[in-house]
Amino acid sequence: MGNSGKQILFAGGAAAFTVSAVASWWGARRLKTIHRRSTAAGPVQAPRDGTQRIAVVINPVKNHADAAREQIRHALQTAGWPEAMFLETTVDDPGHGQARQALEEKYDAVLAAGGDGTVRAVAEVLAGSGVPLGLVPLGTGNLLARNLDMDVADLRGSIGTALFGGERRIDTAAAELESSVDGTVSRHVFLVMAGIGMDAEVLVDTRDDLKKSIGWLAYTAAGLRHLGGRRKSVTISLDGSNPQKRKIRSILFANCGLVPGGIDFLPDAMVDDGLLDAVVISPRSLVGWLIMYLKVVFKHSGVLPIMRAYPVKRMTVWSPEPMETQLDGDPSGPVTRVSVEVRPQSLSVRVQPSGLCRRVGPRAEE
Repeated sequence: MGNSGKQILFAGGAAAFTVSAVASWWGARRLKTIHRRSTAAGPVQAPRDGTQRIAVVINPVKNHADAAREQIRHALQTAGWPEAMFLETTVDDPGHGQARQALEEKYDAVLAAGGDGTVRAVAEVLAGSGVPLGLVPLGTGNLLARNLDMDVADLRGSIGTALFGGERRIDTAAAELESSVDGTVSRHVFLVMAGIGMDAEVLVDTRDDLKKSIGWLAYTAAGLRHLGGRRKSVTISLDGSNPQKRKIRSILFANCGLVPGGIDFLPDAMVDDGLLDAVVISPRSLVGWLIMYLKVVFKHSGVLPIMRAYPVKRMTVWSPEPMETQLDGDPSGPVTRVSVEVRPQSLSVRVQPSGLCRRVGPRAEE
């Protein structure tokens, strides 16, 4: 590539970064007025009466973990409730074993104090149990909390909601990941969004030190490095339909659609509608990416061939070569098959009734 070509590519990349960063900032500033439809539109059950026994699965290395621990203790003492049982996550166990212990010991509610990985691990155990999940967001993304319109910067308010809030039932989704290279098969639960392709590659490539210093903007910087990649051939099946071949950069499976930066990536994605929104993303060039970003940021209703969304109950993607995957913002490794399926109304989450927006209309017919 000559100097002029490199200059054009650099200028295009800089423009993409500027558009994305400004759009994300604008979206964050406008979140309260734009995000008018609720991702959880069903009724909220009143807070439970009487004292409760609370278990807290906490990631001890997260920022503000010590403050969260002290504020939970103070809130319980003020309410006259028993002292909480704190169960710390480890590198080997991000929350599954701790949540199972809380269920076995019959605690009335389990709080997940950490990032998206902690929330997902605890929710995977609680789903179907009827025991409510309380969210104490301490991570960078805090995706489920954002989609339930929680103020992730208000630690005290989040703790109050997790302990004393009402309860709302939401969907979860099951993912089965298989690699034909080594024959491994793993099964997981996700709450917000899973994906295969470029979105997962970006997460793998995002530096942890940047996430700590600049937050969600670190993902934008990593994304720029992957804009020029090639499309890959995959085979997909929607709700058991005949398999069809596609060329894609990424496929997302969304239970709800709000992402960091205040951007409502999928306005139709509802966390309690019994459906997943599968998004097939296939830009060929930088221009395609820019058009897609503009559609998302400005909520244009037109259909883009390079970004097609399909409401589904289950979906399978096969790839002839291993592709990176992610679950709720955490890399989950390269696979050659991913199958996802929604589990309607399977998880009870504590929410603040007055903090939720109304849904302004039904899902548009396809």
